[in-house]
Amino acid sequence: MKKNLISIIILALMIVNIVLTAIMMFSVTGASKKTAALVDNIATAMDLELSASGEGGAAAAVSMADTETYSFADNMTIPLKKSEGDEKDHYCIVSITLSINTKAEGYKEYGSAEVLATREGLIKDEINGVFARYTMEEARDNQETIKKEIIDRIQQLFDSKFIYNVSFGDIMFG
Repeated sequence: MKKNLISIIILALMIVNIVLTAIMMFSVTGASKKTAALVDNIATAMDLELSASGEGGAAAAVSMADTETYSFADNMTIPLKKSEGDEKDHYCIVSITLSINTKAEGYKEYGSAEVLATREGLIKDEINGVFARYTMEEARDNQETIKKEIIDRIQQLFDSKFIYNVSFGDIMFG
């Protein structure tokens, strides 16, 4: 008699388990569909934002045939902002290369190597200004942000977007 009673209790618990699992599946499926729709909407909005920023994404649109580079002859030694609690002076030593779009407006006026060489001091000042706002740790961790800020400032300086990318080579912090 005891074995039959235990079997009936186990059977009843299994049926309750199956019913609760089914209820949970239906409730989770609805929430899952809503979450998937939300993620899809966010992805669509981000894609629109990325494709709408056509001017900001100009680096990807310039072909290698239309690209020239201008490299600074010497490495730049740039003083960085002091970290809190650290009284040491920190520096960044970096070689800079600018990518130039030969088809962009302003290239004929400013894009030649001779013209850039005469304005190299102004460009270096913009680069120093961007790096000087970062501590050594921040500069090491945010190189892409620094590149974007440098490009923005150089484009404002020349009032043209013919310089569309900056590359750091041999970057060292100390």
